[in-house]
Amino acid sequence: MMKIKSLLLFFIIGVVFYHAQTLNIRKNSLEESTYEELEKEFYNSAVGEENSKSIADYYLKKAKSEKNTTQIAEGYVMLHFTEDLPNALKYLDSLQYITKKSKENTYPARIYLLRGNLYSKNDNLQSAFNNYILGLKYAKEKGNKRQIAMAHISIAYLNNYIGKHAETAKVLRHYAYDTDYMNEDEINSLKLNLADAYIEINKMDSAYVLIKDGLLDSKKNKDVYRYHQNLGLLGYYNLHSRNYQKAIDGLLECEKYFFTKSNGSKRNQNYTLLYLGKSYAGLKEKEKTVGFFQKIDSLVLKTNYIYPELRDVYTYLIDYYKENGDKEKQLYYVDRFLKVDQVLDMQFRYISRELPRRYDTPELQQEKESITNELTKRKSLFYIVLSLLLISHLLFINVYFKYKKSEKNYKKIAQDLIQSVNENRVGKNTDPETPIEIHSEILPVENTENSEDKTSRTISEDIAQTILKELEIFENKDQFLNKGITLGSLAKKIKTNSKYLSEIINTYKGKNFATYLNDLRIDYAISRLANDRKFRSYKIPFIAEELGYNNEQAFTLAFKKRTGTPLSIYLKEIENMSSNQG
Repeated sequence: MMKIKSLLLFFIIGVVFYHAQTLNIRKNSLEESTYEELEKEFYNSAVGEENSKSIADYYLKKAKSEKNTTQIAEGYVMLHFTEDLPNALKYLDSLQYITKKSKENTYPARIYLLRGNLYSKNDNLQSAFNNYILGLKYAKEKGNKRQIAMAHISIAYLNNYIGKHAETAKVLRHYAYDTDYMNEDEINSLKLNLADAYIEINKMDSAYVLIKDGLLDSKKNKDVYRYHQNLGLLGYYNLHSRNYQKAIDGLLECEKYFFTKSNGSKRNQNYTLLYLGKSYAGLKEKEKTVGFFQKIDSLVLKTNYIYPELRDVYTYLIDYYKENGDKEKQLYYVDRFLKVDQVLDMQFRYISRELPRRYDTPELQQEKESITNELTKRKSLFYIVLSLLLISHLLFINVYFKYKKSEKNYKKIAQDLIQSVNENRVGKNTDPETPIEIHSEILPVENTENSEDKTSRTISEDIAQTILKELEIFENKDQFLNKGITLGSLAKKIKTNSKYLSEIINTYKGKNFATYLNDLRIDYAISRLANDRKFRSYKIPFIAEELGYNNEQAFTLAFKKRTGTPLSIYLKEIENMSSNQG
């Protein structure tokens, strides 16, 4: 027995001695390294390893002893990567303090971008966004192209997260293909996220090309992690294409990889389970769907990683247990939904993409109370459900009739406009493209005598008449349809100044320049759309461009403001009246 104890003691002493020797060797190795070598070794180590922390600690200690401000700053950056959120923020605060007077073009933008990444990693997207905006501002002030790119890309990822996929794709495509300052790893990451955005906006062919290229390239370079990222995205592609079994085959492999040791981030793990669950839902295998969605719930409870698609998960689980009559579990998932929904509303202020709001917060809160009451007083269920149905029915009827009333008013306005166009055409035998004068809520034009008195103080009668004649030419020749017209450009064209032109339009037309221009364009559109079937058959963006607008939205808003009815209803009424006449 004594011999065993002696051997054990000898073994312990040996281990301690070996560990001490290792530390000494490690210390000597660090002391012999340059700052550049230490940085390289740190960033090649996995974040969170004891080795990376010791490198960062030594780096900062060395920099402080040498009073090297630049390297002290780098030490704070390195250390913030090794700490949890509160301590990491403290190191970034120290970085901000020490670089306060820095002349380098990386500061202070670098601080805000790092802080944004830190908040994003910890799922505080609102704070992340605010810091990215500040980072972008300071990067622009210093003209740091790379930092500007990083800020744009980070905000694009947030845009993708909240459903703005087209905007995301535009930014990612630009930085993946049109710049020369992104490294290979960054470009691969951009393409991966670009493929995801393409799927969201149904550019499936483009997404597939990127995913296939990513799979081949990562396999060729033996990049196992990136290979599984692309494989997971291929699963989402197949899910979106309704190839559910293909999606499942690849995603099961991803699940095995991402849940092994430290291979998977929270995002990879959650979305792999989400896509698996949705794929099984597509195959109508409800039990398997529920199994994966329950795993997601467990993961969310463990990591507190919350994302918009969780609403899909919890509404599915609520409906499943409702169908199966399991009130306890239904109530549990209602509670989980409400908590997640509260965080999403508070943190992201965001409406879930493509989610039919069967469970918006007020209704779900009411349903929760109903279920709770039913568990204690089952007899009251019938009356509660009946009341809810009645209220819902009344609300639906109320909303429906309000909608119908508005639609009726819009149709009446549209019909009156069309009638005016037809009367104008018959009465005056005008060209189909001749704009019709419509009467809307605009200020009355002052009489000529008063107008002349008003303008004579600043503009001579000759100049006023010259400008009015030029405006008449501008109107008669449809020059208002040209894009990019401004008060300044029109003034220059008719050889006057902006002040005189503005005053004449205000006095004689009874409106400001922007309203004057919009009214001319919309009056023209009213007439031509009613009379020109070919013009009417074009898509709205093309029509908007023909009328001088930069985009469809500007045109439709101007049309509604001028006429009091939406463009869509006006077009529909034209077709209806044309059909009746035919």
